Amino acid sequence: MKKGLLIILSGPSGVGKGTVREELFKDETLNLAYSISMTTRKPRPNEREGKDYFFVEEDDFKDKIQKGELLEYAQFVGNYYGTPKFYVEQLLDEGKNVVLEIEVQGALQVMEKCPQALTIFLVPPSFEELERRIRGRRTETEDVVKQRLDKARKELATKDEYKYVVENDDVIKAKNRIAEIIKENV
Repeated sequence: MKKGLLIILSGPSGVGKGTVREELFKDETLNLAYSISMTTRKPRPNEREGKDYFFVEEDDFKDKIQKGELLEYAQFVGNYYGTPKFYVEQLLDEGKNVVLEIEVQGALQVMEKCPQALTIFLVPPSFEELERRIRGRRTETEDVVKQRLDKARKELATKDEYKYVVENDDVIKAKNRIAEIIKENV
């Protein structure tokens, strides 16, 4: 069986990574699998072990960091989050094309460890449109919005680190372009 392709889908907050990923997964010809993350936070009532996350204690997570068992990790709001190598490798060995939908910081970590990964950076049509999308959520304070926009400016500067840059001016167009890229690389 042919080994699957590791696909990194990244870009700044508000660019539409999740929406584009959902559209990609509707195309069964792409043979996609979504990488489940590991976290130290407690499960929410509707979350299930091995479906939403792999839930572990902080000591276990730190042990996995020390042993190099994570492709990438970060700490956010007092909890650790990361991508377990074993799970990704298992899916790749099954011939699945594994999608990591991750922030830029994590993507750069994975690119260092897995230079063969297919890397796709999603960009907005303009910075103004990105700001409109982030503000349109109406879920965050002005201070948090400003932090996200500052971070997005820095992240957009990393786009040349990726093999492909795809503009998300229309979700279906972006999904179709990414599907073409995947088919060209499998």
